[in-house]
Order: sequence, then C-alpha cells, then structure tokens
Amino acid sequence: MTEHNVAPSDTKPDVKQQELGQTSLSRLSLGDDGAYELVVPNGWHKDVMYSMHNFFKKGQFCDITVKVGSKEIHCHRLVLSASIPYFHNMFLADMVETRQGEVHIQDALIEDTALESIVSFAYSGRLCITPSSVQSLLYAACILRVDSIVRTCSEFMLSKLEPGNCLGVHAFAEAHHLQGLIKAADKFACEHFSAISMLHEFLETSPVHLVALLSSSDLCVSNEVEVYEGAMRWLHHNPQHHNDWLTAIMEQVRWPLLPLKYLMQAPFSEELLRGQMRCRDLLDEAKNYHLLLQHHQSMTGFEYSIRTTPRKSAAGALCCVGGRGTLGDPFRSVECYDPLRNRWFLATEMNSRRRHVGVISVGGKVYAVGGHDGNEHLTSMEVFDPEFNKWVFKASMENRRRGIALATLATGPIYAIGGLDDSTCYSMVERYDIAADDWSTVFPMNVHRGGVGAAALWSHIYAVGGNDGQKTLSSVEQYDPLLDKWTFVREMKKNRAGAGVTVLNGCLYAIGGFDDHFPLNSVERYDARSNEWMDVEALSIPRGGVAVASLMGRIVAVGGHNGRSYLQTAEAFEPRANRKEPTGQSHS
Repeated sequence: MTEHNVAPSDTKPDVKQQELGQTSLSRLSLGDDGAYELVVPNGWHKDVMYSMHNFFKKGQFCDITVKVGSKEIHCHRLVLSASIPYFHNMFLADMVETRQGEVHIQDALIEDTALESIVSFAYSGRLCITPSSVQSLLYAACILRVDSIVRTCSEFMLSKLEPGNCLGVHAFAEAHHLQGLIKAADKFACEHFSAISMLHEFLETSPVHLVALLSSSDLCVSNEVEVYEGAMRWLHHNPQHHNDWLTAIMEQVRWPLLPLKYLMQAPFSEELLRGQMRCRDLLDEAKNYHLLLQHHQSMTGFEYSIRTTPRKSAAGALCCVGGRGTLGDPFRSVECYDPLRNRWFLATEMNSRRRHVGVISVGGKVYAVGGHDGNEHLTSMEVFDPEFNKWVFKASMENRRRGIALATLATGPIYAIGGLDDSTCYSMVERYDIAADDWSTVFPMNVHRGGVGAAALWSHIYAVGGNDGQKTLSSVEQYDPLLDKWTFVREMKKNRAGAGVTVLNGCLYAIGGFDDHFPLNSVERYDARSNEWMDVEALSIPRGGVAVASLMGRIVAVGGHNGRSYLQTAEAFEPRANRKEPTGQSHS
C-alpha cells in the first residue's frame, strides 16, 4: 500500500519524490472545504498504461475486436478512443459495428501488421519504424489520423531520401496529401536532377509530375542539355503519353539556352519531334534568339521569357569581394550568394585586404584588381579558381589606384578603367591579356573618372559616371576595342559616382551611387539602340557605392552606404515582374 506524506496546506511544501520500497511518494493537500486531495506523481499514468498494455497483450478485459483482412486485434475501446481519432469518431457516432463489438477495416491497403503496431502504440507510446514498414505505417496513420505517427514517419522518409526513391516518395506523399513531404521530395528531386534523370524511376514518374519538375527554375543542372535529354528519355519510354503530353513536356525545356551547335543537330535527329508544329515553333524561337545575340539586335519578345532565364544552378553564384567596415578597415573576406538556396555563405578569403576593389568574373574565375589595403593603393591582382579553392596572385597593373571599374567582352581581355588615388582621378585604361598574364595600356577616356561604373554591352564597353576630382559626373563614354577609341554617348539624368552598373536583357543599368551631396536610390536604364536613358523603379533605400550583378534574369544590389551607415542588406529587381524583393543579409 502506498504511503502518503501529509502536510498542512498553509506550509505549501515542495512536491518531492522519495523511494519507499517500489513506489514514489504521493502528496496530500488540504482544499478550501477541508477535504484532502491526493496528488499522485506522473509515474502513476505510466503505471496505469503499462497495466493496460499487459491486458492488451494477454487479451484480458477486451471489449472490442478490430478486424483487418484475416487478422483480429482484441483491444479496449477506451484506449482506442483516447489515442486514435478514427476510432474516437466511430465510437461517438455509435455505429452498428461498435454495438456488435467488432470493427471491420475495409481499406484493403491497410496492412494488418501496420494496424496492429499502431494499436499497440496506443497503449505503449512506442513504435518501431523501419525502411520496409514506414510506408505501410504512414498510410495507416493517415487513414486513422494519428498525427504524431504521420509526422514521425514523414521525418523518417525525409531522412532516407536518395535519388533512387525520391520520386516514389513524392508520388506516395501526393496520394495522401502530405504537403510537407511533397515539398521536401520535390526540393530533393530538383537538387539531384542530374542523377535522378538517369534512373529507371525517373522514367516511371507521372507526366503531371514530370511537367512540374521540368518547369522548375530550381533544377540543379550544369546546362539545359540535361533537361532536354531527360525529357527525351522519358518520352521514348512512355509512347502512350505522346499524344497528350509531348507538347507540354517540350514547352518546359528552355530551348534558347541550348548551345547553338547542339540546337542545330539534336532536335533534327529526333523522329519523335518531326511534324510537331509546336516543337518546330520552339526550335525557331531558339534559333531566332541565338541569331539576335550574334548580331546584337533588339531582344524584344525575349526580355521577359522564362525560356531565356537560366536555371538557378546554371546561373552560378554571386560573389562579394573585399569592401570596408564601419571604421573604414578594408576586408579580405569574400561572401557568396547561392540563388538556388537563397542564402549567403563565406568563401575563401583573398590574400590582401582590399576596399574600392575592381571585381569581375571571366571564364568561371573571379578577378580582384587594385583597391586600397588600409596603408596604400594597390597595383596587385589576384584570381580565385573554384576548382582549387584558392586565390593566386597574377601580374600587377602599372598604376596604383582604387575605385576602378572592370569590364570584359565575352571571355577577355579585362579592362581596368579609371579610378583614383589620394590626389588624382584617372582617365587611364589598362587591358589585361588573360592567356599571356600581361597588362598593357590602351587609349584613355575623354574624362577623368574615379568611382566609375563600367559594363560591356554588345561589342562596346561603357564607362558610366564617376568623379573627375571636382564634381560628380553624369556623362557616359563608349569604348570600341577595334578602333581603340572612346566616344561620348547620351549622359544620364543624374550625376552618379560609386554607382552599380550592369547589363540585363540588352540594356545598361546605372543603380544608386552618390551625387555631390547624398547617396541615391534612383535607377536609370540605357538603351544603346535609341541612345536614351530612362528612369525605372528605384531601390528600396539609397545605396552609394553599391555592388550589383545580373543573376537569374534579375539585378541584385548588395550593400553600399545609405548616408548614415554601411549596409549588409541586399535586394533584387526583376524587370519581368517589375518588383523588388529582399535576398537576405550578408555577414559583413
């Protein structure tokens, strides 16, 4: 018999467990009406359920039988009602089966072992989940509406996802409306598409799911050829779906992103595509896109097309190199933005600290040129090669300067444009030959430009704004490398130094920067065909000295100064949707 510790209610003793034989000490408290209340430790409930579980295992005091297939499970309706919503609702409804003492589970897909395990879980609170049992348990738990088992089985399946099973997991989750599992399986399939598309399971996926998968910008592929060839493998394996699904599937391939040489060969050799008018239209569209690119013609009709927007993985990453902190101290740190996962991460640091550094990516490598290390202006250049994950010094420029702009046409050479030191703003331009690892001087600009922005558009390089040592500039110059000559073009509407300059959809953008007094949030777009600048949607906040890049059909603006402090935030502008959106916050 359990002993009880009795204490007057006004002393309000702590409830403490003390072992007396095999039991824990309970507590008595005095109520307002003079009655005593017995308070038993939590272990009491565990002991009760332990006894109930023993009754279940021995078939004692059972008052309901659950039948599934040829299996009979003798149990207690009170336990089922308290633990399993399906039975709770059934018994409350007073269905005829409950009055007869038997419940027949009519769903042929519920396995007897799964049901027995869940009923046992109702007594013990313990359930063994294995790779071979998880789907049957999850299916039964969905029908019986045992949410704790549904969640745990879903988490188990997520932990076991691999290329060979993720499409099957997706199909299972979709059949049972498990939205969390659907989303996770889709994410995994996108991230491992290259491997999945080579497996037999990929060929067995439904056409509905295939179209959804191929339409995703999150597909992790090295190029669009992988998407096209995956689609063709599925179509060859599933001729029964050609009439209803061939066109819809081919529309998910971003044909203009296929290499021109591949585009002119592979589709023409596919008998399956011949005679398909829509496929012919897609092929013609892609050829026109390449033709316009080659001849630097207007991209009207393609600017906002999803088929000309690279998948996020093929778009690469955005790298922010160097810079300065609130105390003016230069950084050697490098942060990268992964558009596939919408996150920033730290990358390998440079060898030197650099603020107001010129940065450009050419041929999959990142070049950091000049800048200031906190003590002096730099001529040095270092190059990051992702294959070796390290920065290596290359040939230095001839002149020390910061606030330079880098630009390149196609795969090189690299032009280092303008810049300044503590006493002078420069008009000089140096050219770097990547293959020869050598710098040379080309014809200077017409105007001295420190804090200049630059970018290549079609076959020319543009130097935008800057400061000539006395005032901030609105003028813009165009460089023709064949003539080695700089020519003025239409000036911007605002004076800008430290503006971000980039190219998107055949137009040049000048973003933020400083005028002679304040940082700017305004953005201008230049159309070289009409030689006109026009205002477009402004940044959400002023950003002087902002870094910008084109990524995934959007312009990303990172950091800068708002007039009070340096910024860690980033935002993106998508012309297709005409909207801005945040892209997270960098670490620096």
